[in-house]
Amino acid sequence: MSQSEHHYIDRASGNVVREHLLGNSVISALYSPALEKAPLLTWLASSRYVSRMLGYLNYDNVLSSRATGMLKFLRDSGIQLSEFVGNLSEYDTARKIFERQIRYWNCRPMPVNPRAIVCPCDSRALIGSMKESSGLYLKQKFFSFPELLGDGSPWQHSFEGGDYVVFRLTPEKYHYTHSPASGRVLDFYSVEGRYFPCNPNAAVQLMTPVSKNRRVVTILETDCPNGSAVGRIAMIEVVALMIGQIEQRYSEDRYESPRSMQTGMMLRAGAPKALFRPGSSTVVLLFQPNRIQFANDLIDNQHRGGVQSRFSLTLDSPLAETDVAVRSLLALPAEEGPC
Repeated sequence: MSQSEHHYIDRASGNVVREHLLGNSVISALYSPALEKAPLLTWLASSRYVSRMLGYLNYDNVLSSRATGMLKFLRDSGIQLSEFVGNLSEYDTARKIFERQIRYWNCRPMPVNPRAIVCPCDSRALIGSMKESSGLYLKQKFFSFPELLGDGSPWQHSFEGGDYVVFRLTPEKYHYTHSPASGRVLDFYSVEGRYFPCNPNAAVQLMTPVSKNRRVVTILETDCPNGSAVGRIAMIEVVALMIGQIEQRYSEDRYESPRSMQTGMMLRAGAPKALFRPGSSTVVLLFQPNRIQFANDLIDNQHRGGVQSRFSLTLDSPLAETDVAVRSLLALPAEEGPC
């Protein structure tokens, strides 16, 4: 296997799958160490203007909506048309497919345990800890804490030494995010930044790219009436190349009557929260120390040997992503033990 290849583990089957990285050669060149002396090019490539232009060319341009191109995209991506909400004839552009709604109430079931913390998106996940004594400790691999929450954020002390998950959404994924737990919104704000891609090659060559990109932060208090009782959770939705907007669309009942995020709102675990507009993107969850226990299979998969991962190349041990489904089990409260 080539060192440029990247593999992940399919959670449902346990199989190792090779990921076809879109635009990999261009991204690898842009973020190559060879361009360290040409920072202007890299800076331009991560600008809002370039990101929007690429998004238009890929998702709005008439050429991108040709029937032959659409059929090839659907065939190569493995998107399940049976999951779509509404009439399939309405999905006649790449953008509409990207922004699709799915019958998640049927095809993305919630765990039986009502206190379960769930995955907020269809994505490839890596779990970690900011506690040095933890077996999941990864020092500033994907983001710099407390930079991730924004300079001067009053919430930084809440998550010091806590656990985290990085969810990487690829272009073919369902791009709604869902609430990972039930709780009340304590705060919601934006942090300005760039539009670096979430391609693994860019991630391993850039310094903490997740905390450099534009992002929105939601602080959720779950220690409240009808909450999940796992402390505070920070949900950070991060833009990437060709993502121009994160539209908050919280819906209590399927996708009906969507609302923007506001302080004091009560969110229900598994309910739709926001929509990424085209491209690939990232979601990060931060948890307070000693409040949750990650699902065993996610821990085992991450340290599984024999998986060619771009993330492993910069570490002394395996670091493999797991492909997870939105609303599937992520963690349980720490007092409930292993899950």
